[in-house]
Parts: sequence; structure tokens; C-alpha cells
Amino acid sequence: MVLQMKSPAPSIKVDTWLRGEPLANFQPGKVYIVEFWATWCELCVAEMLQLMRLREKYKGGGLEVVGVAADEDAPTAIEARTKLDARLTKKCSHLNYRIAFDYTGAMKKLWMEPSFSNGIPTSFVVDRDGHIAFIGHPGQLDEILPKVLSGSWRTSDKAKAADTERIARSGSMAREHALKKPIYHRFRAAVRQRIGRGALGDRRGHRLDAGRHQFPPGACASGASQNARHVDPVMHQLVRDPIDRNSEDWRSWR
Repeated sequence: MVLQMKSPAPSIKVDTWLRGEPLANFQPGKVYIVEFWATWCELCVAEMLQLMRLREKYKGGGLEVVGVAADEDAPTAIEARTKLDARLTKKCSHLNYRIAFDYTGAMKKLWMEPSFSNGIPTSFVVDRDGHIAFIGHPGQLDEILPKVLSGSWRTSDKAKAADTERIARSGSMAREHALKKPIYHRFRAAVRQRIGRGALGDRRGHRLDAGRHQFPPGACASGASQNARHVDPVMHQLVRDPIDRNSEDWRSWR
């Protein structure tokens, strides 16, 4: 089932709550931002400051924010939670919204995959009646959130057109990711067995982690391919193939 604008919001199924009171259900009359993020995503950490600002600005209008850490890069749930706690304490000691932690993959299956959302940060806005009003990048929230709060966004032609375009674009990317999935698993196994975590990087030292199904912005594709050539044929195939096909994803990363 496709998750899109006007769909009922999925439930919140997480391992634990790291900050704030647990949220069992979306309360009628309130608007929620559900933000997927991770500690390895520097853009996500920067966007947390924006979410704090939006929460403070619109809390009188019934806005609640839920950060969902569902994509941590750690071998165990305990290590992932420890990393999260440390990052939140260091970077966001004055956080004014909830943070949930899920290591099981349940939240990605409920939210990210049905909406064709392939990367983070990704924001879901839940309307006052418990339906999805927006799915996309948090950078768009300044424009869209006031309209959601006023009740004018979800019924607008602009919102409908934007969601139709998002589904078409994201659906195409999701199909490409599905085709790549087997080689991603082989890549991850090769990294763990032969070079360990973090050994493959671009020319500026950014780590490329195919286990998360995306690469950090600014990664140099040609440099990554050259590194991969000397490390493992599987890695070289992963990096070289989309370059040869002039993949839209690789053009955006460069």
C-alpha cells in the first residue's frame, strides 16, 4: 500500500524513547512532524535546530515533533542507543521535542518504504485528523507547515501536484534501489570482512556506506570508483555501474 498525502498516518512502533514522553497515538487536533534522521547524517543534525525552532514557534498552534532514529550504523541496538545518547547530549542538550529509537526496522517498513522515501532526513507531517499532509525534505517545512496548521494545505492544488510529482520521482528511485539491493548486501559483507568499517572513502575522506543505500552529498564518484577498483570487485561493480549508466543519483552526488 502506497503511503501518500491523505493516507491515514501509520502507527509509531519503536524500541524506546530517548527524549520526551512516549507517544502512543496521534492526538486529534494536533499536527505532528515525524522526522527520520541518524547520527551519521550531518544534514539531519543541522535540521534538528530547525525543528526545535518550528516546535517553539508553533507549539501554541498544537505542533508536536517526533524525531525517529531508525537507521543507526552500529552492530547492536545497545551500541546504537549509546551513540544516539552521546550525540543528543553533545549537540542537542536543549532539545524540545521527542526522540524515538527503532533498531528493528519496523518504522522504516511502516513509513519510509511505503512512501518510497529512500534517504534522510525525511519529514512526514500528520494533519489534525491523523492523515498525512506532507512527505519530503524538512527544508520545505517553513513554507508548508503554516498552511497545514491552518488547514489549507492538503486540499490545495499545489499540494496535490507536489505529492503526485514526489510519488513519480521517488517511485522510480525506489525501483532502482530494489534492483541494486542484492549487490548492496554483497558490498556490505565485503566491507565488513575485508577492510572493516570506514576504509572506503572519497578524496576528502568522507565515508561511503552502501549499507545505508545512499552516499553522502559531495562524494566524488570517480574517486570512489578508483578506490573500489583496488579493494574489491564487488565494490567496483557497485560504484562503476551507476556511473556508466549516468545515473541521476550519481549526477546529484557529484
